[in-house]
Amino acid sequence: VQLVESGGGLVQPGGSLRLSCAASGFTFSNSAMSWARQAHGKGLEWVSGIYSDGRTYYADSMKGRFTISRDNAKNTVYLQMNSLKPEDTAVYYCAMSRRTIAAFPYEYDYWGQGTQVTVSS
Repeated sequence: VQLVESGGGLVQPGGSLRLSCAASGFTFSNSAMSWARQAHGKGLEWVSGIYSDGRTYYADSMKGRFTISRDNAKNTVYLQMNSLKPEDTAVYYCAMSRRTIAAFPYEYDYWGQGTQVTVSS
């Protein structure tokens, strides 16, 4: 099983980024997926999740700014991030569950290596 994130970088406040997570080694379409982040010196924070049936969920502070989606044909989950703020600066991780519906973090089984997002002027 492998999860590879990409799309991070440096962006100005108010800008946008789209993160991608390419998955391999398991039946992606049957798996719940999530994005989480960890800012320097802080704990892991759940950002958003998408179940195998396409239902999506967001942390309150991301609602209206972030959009999670999945392309089962490409085995990829995305996180579109708009109106970025300096407090969104963190390493962003994608995670996969062997379940179709999963509770974060205990029911997530695999994690990517993370991609750095820095929001700064």
